Amino acid sequence: EVESDILRRVRTLLRELDGHHPACQCDRGMLRWTLHKKIDQNLSNSSVLVRILVKELERAERGDFRHYIIPLLHTLMYTLIKAPCISDELCGRVYDFCKKLLTLPKPFCTVGLDYATRLKMERTAPGTLYQRMVISEQCLKSAPYPYQEKIFIFADPELLSEAICNALVTDTEAAQASQTPRACMCYVISHAMQATLEEGCDLGGLKGRLQDMPTSEVEHWFQQVVAAVEGAGSEGGADRGQHTARLEDIYHALLGSSQAGNAPLRGQQDTPLPNPNISFHLWTEDDQLWKELVLFIRPLSHSCEPDCLSQDLDNFEIQDIISDCECCEQTRFSILSTDSGIERDLPAAVEEPFAPCSAETEHSRLHRKGGIKKKPSPLESMAFLQAGCSSPGGKPPVKLQRRSGIPPEAAAPLQRLHTARIVLLGDDRVLGRLAQAYHSLRKRETRRVFLTPRLNLQFYYIPVVAGQPNTLAVEDHTATGHQELCEVAGYLGRADPWYESNINALCHMIPKLATMPPSPSKHLVTDLFITDVIAYYVRMGIQPVCFQVYAVKIFFNDPAQEPAEDVFLTELCTQGQDSISHRELSMTKKKTTLDGPGIDLTVAYKKVVVSNREKELDMSLRSTGLVMKAIPSEEAEDLVCLNVTITEIIRSNNLSGRSFSAVANRLKTRNIKIRSTEQRPFTLRLDKDSRRTYRNVISLEVSPCPEPSYCLQKTRTMKFNLHQTEDVGLVKYMPKSLLLPINTFAGIMQ
Repeated sequence: EVESDILRRVRTLLRELDGHHPACQCDRGMLRWTLHKKIDQNLSNSSVLVRILVKELERAERGDFRHYIIPLLHTLMYTLIKAPCISDELCGRVYDFCKKLLTLPKPFCTVGLDYATRLKMERTAPGTLYQRMVISEQCLKSAPYPYQEKIFIFADPELLSEAICNALVTDTEAAQASQTPRACMCYVISHAMQATLEEGCDLGGLKGRLQDMPTSEVEHWFQQVVAAVEGAGSEGGADRGQHTARLEDIYHALLGSSQAGNAPLRGQQDTPLPNPNISFHLWTEDDQLWKELVLFIRPLSHSCEPDCLSQDLDNFEIQDIISDCECCEQTRFSILSTDSGIERDLPAAVEEPFAPCSAETEHSRLHRKGGIKKKPSPLESMAFLQAGCSSPGGKPPVKLQRRSGIPPEAAAPLQRLHTARIVLLGDDRVLGRLAQAYHSLRKRETRRVFLTPRLNLQFYYIPVVAGQPNTLAVEDHTATGHQELCEVAGYLGRADPWYESNINALCHMIPKLATMPPSPSKHLVTDLFITDVIAYYVRMGIQPVCFQVYAVKIFFNDPAQEPAEDVFLTELCTQGQDSISHRELSMTKKKTTLDGPGIDLTVAYKKVVVSNREKELDMSLRSTGLVMKAIPSEEAEDLVCLNVTITEIIRSNNLSGRSFSAVANRLKTRNIKIRSTEQRPFTLRLDKDSRRTYRNVISLEVSPCPEPSYCLQKTRTMKFNLHQTEDVGLVKYMPKSLLLPINTFAGIMQ
């Protein structure tokens, strides 16, 4: 009966992938969650689910249902990580299937290789995947596995209602209310013993013994277990029998020989997988993302007050500006020095009176101190920067397709022990802010490398469309519909069916859950839907889809006003602007009567075709506005370019007089310049966000946003090769444009 119920649930999941949604729309997006929750209630059924999933995977391979493979694999691996005991025979079948995926194109071979590597380690040292996940997510200190992870949820308070933000805060706090480092260490010990010793482990007695121990002893045994599991997992040809014997010794020593040998078996109990470390942030400051990442890498003292925290980050920013000297393109002026340069003229305070005199001390004393800090060599800096870029270097392919998969990274001297998983909640407008923040972060890292060699940065996106919480949302919704505000989510859903099933379905569900009254039953706190879905997404969503970020330079009708520079990810929109003065108003009315509505524009652009042969074109027209979209509207269209739609006004003369008609003029380009020939201003809006509106614009230039590290290295190369036009040396292998990676479950399904 249990097996038939699980099989029915799995088949329902697969039918949803085929587009057959459940009769009850409230079940959309919850099928996978309810399946895993049913297994969590009795982990002894994990083997049943794994066996069913293996059969379905083999059936999908025979029947050529490739779109089933990655969702089934993710479901299987998530179950296997949580499961206390899975037979080696089942793990071997999954391992063999993953090796078969290596013959398929991306993303199947990428996912298959990743899971095959994990399974090989899990078969040698059972419980390794669970142990590593808990240690990294809970930031437990362990020398054999020193990695740390943290989930940052960013929500724009002007885009989401207060009820949604409060519900998310309550959900994340409740998910971690009962989780302590001691409890997580006990989970790791219990799961490792149960996974390795299986029926020979008295889990009830082990948990009771750990509960009676002081925290220092629990930490000691935790370190022993981690060292044993990591030692066996890191050795490729390690014997599983030796690993089992070593854990048996630790088990007997922990319980005591008499109790470990004579205690009756109390049946299989559950060792849950704790929720990850999640922090919720209302995105109110432009540099808030950078500040949170710095604090994650270099946490401040707990005794620091908020003012002290801000002052410390400001000091860090000042050092950042100081170290910007070498990267500035301005001329460095000489500074008059009053120092004679003779050692005896130095003040006495420079000398250290209590330092022992030695050859090394005497040698170091002859070097001046307190000068400009020595920066790393250009090659070291570029190695760090190239490792942090979101796309592989080299020349672009002949057909510029939207890139997916894990970008290759150059080896850096510093090991990346921290992983920050940034989860964005909202619509395309919050992704526009992310593109701005990411571009600013890359520029900051170009000036002074700090986060890049230490931090692995991952981005995730959960679309949320609320009602109309404030005037900003009302203003944006009047011009843009729900689907228009979630173009990125729509593209990711078309590219990855598992993302569509599990994440896009939450678009309207999260606002509904936020407005639901709290449940009076306290035991339902453990079934926190939003937190569970976010945890599943960040744990299993490892395949990024890279989106091109575009730069725009904006010129205004006031010559005294400096041009503005900005970036956008999804859309740029322009429309006519009301005239300012009465004289301009009268001239506008007269010209409108003669030439029709709109303004005269000159457009210069490079036409993009599949053959990658760009052709420069110019045209003049009268237009009421235009829209540039960077996200393709059709799944088959995958050229990385801007789809520009210009509303052109066509004048025609007939017997009844002069008439005007609007025609949509469409073109594809990556570089475009637009100018108002009659100096009439227009308004410009970026990423559908009314907060990012520019007025009195007469000209704009749009092009792919260059990668800041590429620009820096290009500048350095040009200093030594003034007549060199092509990229040479390290520049040739660096990415030229800035790409924003957003993680999904499968990347782009071919």
